[in-house]
Amino acid sequence: MTRRRTARLRRTLLAGTTAVAVTAVTAGIVAAAQEPAKAATGPELSLVAATTSVTLTTWKEDPGVYLDLGTYLIAEGTPLELKVTRKSYKDPVTVTQTVFQGGKTKTKKLPTGTVTDFSGLPGFSEITVTDEAGKKVLTRSESFCPNNASGRVRPDAPATSKYPESCPTNPFTLGSVWGVEKGWAANTYGGSYTEPVQLPAGTYTAEVGVAKKYRDLFGIADKKATVKVTVVERSYEDEVRSTGAAPRSAKAGEHAGHAEHAGHGAGHQAPTAHSGHGPGHAPSPAEAAAPLTSGAGPSYNVGHGPLKAAPPALPWALKKKQLKSAPSPRAGDSGGQTDGSRQAPALAPPSKRPTGKPSVPDVPKPDLRSLPAYGITVTDGEEDIPGKDYLAFSANVWNAGPAQLVVDGFRSPGKDKMDAFQYFYDAKGKQVGYTPTGTMEWDPRPGHEHWHFTDFASYRLLKADQKEAVRSGKEAFCLANTDAIDYTVKNANWHPNNTDLSTACGEENSISVREVLDVGSGDTYTQDLPGQSFDITDVPNGTYYIQVLANPDKRLQETDLDNNSALRKIVLGGEPGKRTVTVPAHDLVDAN
Repeated sequence: MTRRRTARLRRTLLAGTTAVAVTAVTAGIVAAAQEPAKAATGPELSLVAATTSVTLTTWKEDPGVYLDLGTYLIAEGTPLELKVTRKSYKDPVTVTQTVFQGGKTKTKKLPTGTVTDFSGLPGFSEITVTDEAGKKVLTRSESFCPNNASGRVRPDAPATSKYPESCPTNPFTLGSVWGVEKGWAANTYGGSYTEPVQLPAGTYTAEVGVAKKYRDLFGIADKKATVKVTVVERSYEDEVRSTGAAPRSAKAGEHAGHAEHAGHGAGHQAPTAHSGHGPGHAPSPAEAAAPLTSGAGPSYNVGHGPLKAAPPALPWALKKKQLKSAPSPRAGDSGGQTDGSRQAPALAPPSKRPTGKPSVPDVPKPDLRSLPAYGITVTDGEEDIPGKDYLAFSANVWNAGPAQLVVDGFRSPGKDKMDAFQYFYDAKGKQVGYTPTGTMEWDPRPGHEHWHFTDFASYRLLKADQKEAVRSGKEAFCLANTDAIDYTVKNANWHPNNTDLSTACGEENSISVREVLDVGSGDTYTQDLPGQSFDITDVPNGTYYIQVLANPDKRLQETDLDNNSALRKIVLGGEPGKRTVTVPAHDLVDAN
C-alpha cells in the first residue's frame, strides 16, 4: 500500500530526473569501445554520449528545460570508488580514492577542498549550448554524483553494482561511499538536484566535457561529448485536455518513501509520481516538466515525508569491448574495511512468535545514535487553530552498528497491539537469541497508517539549563532505512531492503511485522508529519534545545547506550500567533 504524508510544510521538489533510453550501440560508445585496453593501475574513465540527439520539453506554464543530455561516465579496468567522510561536525568533509591494483587495495587522499559536502563532485561537468547560428546561448557547470542513475555497458560486467544508489542530502551525514562499478556507467545529469535552464523552443547543440581538475585527478581524456538538442514547448493544460489525465511527472519517486518499492538495480521501472491528486487530476506544471522514463525505484533521502528522489537508472547499454580479466580486488569486511559486499540477514519475519527462553547472547549489536534536529520552523499546525504555535522539525536516528536492529511484532488475534521482540544474530547471520522489547501499535493518522514501534525514540524541548520544557507526543516510529548516514562504518549495508514505508511497517490487518534499521542507515521523520512538533504556544521566548533521544527507556539492547542523545540549539522569539525561531549553526553545519 502506498502512503502519502499530508504536509503543510513541504520541501520544494525540483522536476527532472529523466534518463535517455539506450537501446543500441551508440556512436560515442562504439568509439570508446575501439580504444585499446590499458593496464589497470586505476579506473579507465571516459565520458560518452548515449545518443547523438535528444528532445527536451519546456512547459508554457512553468518554462525551464532540464538538461538531461544522456552523457555518462564509464569505468573500465577497475571501479571508480571514493569514500567521503568527516570526523565530526567540527571537521570539513574529505575524500579518499580506493585504488584497486594487483588484487589489493590502497587509498589515495584527494586534495583538500575537492568536495565540500556529500552531494557529489562540484563543477564536474561543463556544458556549452549553442543555437543554430552557432551563437553560444548557455554555459554552466554541474556537480556529479558517481552513484547517479547507472547501468552496465558490457554483458560481461558485474550483474549488479555494489555501490549505493544516490548521494546523501541529509545535512548531518557523516560518511558516504561513491562509485562507478567496473563495466558500468553513471549518468552525469543530476536529475532533480539540478536547476532548469531557460531555452526557447528550437534546435541547439550541446557540448559536455569534464572539468580539467577532474581530468587531471582521475586521468580522464579531454574529449567532449556532442549532442543535438531539440526543445519543444508544450502546454500543461492542453496535455490534460487532450489525454484526460496529467502528464506523467519526471520526478520518478516523488514521495518515494511511500511508493511501492521497485528495487534499486538498473532497469527497474520507477513508480509513477504520487502527487496526491485523484484520477484525472493533474499535478502542477512543475511536476509535469518532463516525461517519466525507466529508472531505479525509490532510494535514499526520502525520509518519512517528501524529499527529493534519486535520479532514474540508465537502461542497459551494450558495449562491445573485450577487456583482459583484471585480478579481483579484495572483498569483505576486515581490519576496518567495508566494501559493501556483506549481505544482511533475511528480512522476512517468522510466522510465529519466538519460543524458548529469551536471551541476550554475546554477539554484535546495533548502536543507535541521534542526529541533531534540522528543518526547524514555526507553524500554526495542521488544524489552523488561531493563536496556536508549533515548533516543527525533522529528526533522524541511525544505526552505527556493527549489527542490524531487527524488531518483530506479533499480534494475538483480536488485540490492538503487537508484542515486540528484538533479535540477535551471529557472524554467519544465524539467529541466536531474542528478548522482549515493548510493543507496536497501529497509527491510523493520515501520513502514518502503519505499525509503530513504541520504544525507539523520544523528542524533548529543553530549557537553556537543559531541563525539560515540552515533550513531543510523537514517541512511536515505523523503522525504515530512509537515509545513508555513514556507509564507511564496519558492516555497513550499502543496499538495505526496506528503504520505503510500503515494505517496512505492515498493514492494519497484519498479524506480524518486521522492522529493520540497517548498519550505516538512519530513519528520518520530516517536519510535516503529525506529531513531529512541540506546542510552544505558552512557552516563553528564549534559548532552548531540541533533544532527539534514541532508545529512551533503554529497552533495546545496544553496543553503547551513552551516545543516544543529540541536542540542537534554537532561540524562540516573536509574539503569540507570530512566533519566530532562530537556529544557530551546529559547528560547521548551517542547516536550520
